[in-house]
Amino acid sequence: MSKNLNAHFIILLATFLVGGSFIISQKLSGIIDPISITLLRFIIASLLLAPIVFLNQKYREKIISTFKRAMIISFFYSIYFIGMFKALEFTTALNTGTIFTLVPLLTALFSIFVFKQKISFNQYLIYLIGIIGTCMVIFKGNLELFLSLSLNKGDVIFIFSTFCMALYSISAKHFHRKDDELVVLVFMTLVGGIIWMSLALVLFDVPLDWQKISSKEFLYLGYLTVFATLVTSYLYQKATIVLGPKKVMAYVYLNPGAIAILLFVFEFKSINFWMLLGILISSIATLILLKKE
Repeated sequence: MSKNLNAHFIILLATFLVGGSFIISQKLSGIIDPISITLLRFIIASLLLAPIVFLNQKYREKIISTFKRAMIISFFYSIYFIGMFKALEFTTALNTGTIFTLVPLLTALFSIFVFKQKISFNQYLIYLIGIIGTCMVIFKGNLELFLSLSLNKGDVIFIFSTFCMALYSISAKHFHRKDDELVVLVFMTLVGGIIWMSLALVLFDVPLDWQKISSKEFLYLGYLTVFATLVTSYLYQKATIVLGPKKVMAYVYLNPGAIAILLFVFEFKSINFWMLLGILISSIATLILLKKE
């Protein structure tokens, strides 16, 4: 299997893992502050990865040289999460899901300045079609629900967060060096995330409240930690290095479809005709964007 094809399979797997994290996160919502639970995710994930890094001399030697770059990458990663959590205090998941469809286009626009890549008029149209297809899945084809969408304080915060998610992908590519060890880069990104999340905890005066998490909820947290944090961080950075941020972020259009499919398989939630059509449209838009240079 070629390196490029393997990277596409990797990012497709990551898309479904992230889709699962939205479902699991909903089960954990309201128990403790999201900033606190994300800090706990980062801590557990980094502790799991720490022995692999520290017991390997080759990896240990890369820690110092990777730290500064990982701090920048993790800054955007952490600010995205903080912004998302703060936004959800004032807005709905529907609104944030709709705004998140801007990420591929924003990533492409940043790529013009950072990587000197060009975007044709046809590509702009494909991004628009991808947004339409994704919104059809999010709103289940309900035009009245879509038209009732209006921007509020939370939406403005989340728009800023989408910029950070795009910059996270850009920085993962920009700050990568050929001699980097990806495991070390992921580990240091998590460590950087712990630092930034700890600062946010102090800044927003958020209590930890980790004792409120039950044993069943710790299983959910285990999924978020291992699969939605540790594994996806590794997969996204690995795929971004090979494919570039524009192509990786194109998979964002598949996120709502992945969630709908997972809900159908595991919770028997129905998928109506308009949702299926939206999944098809967003999938076609993604495939076209992936074929573009």
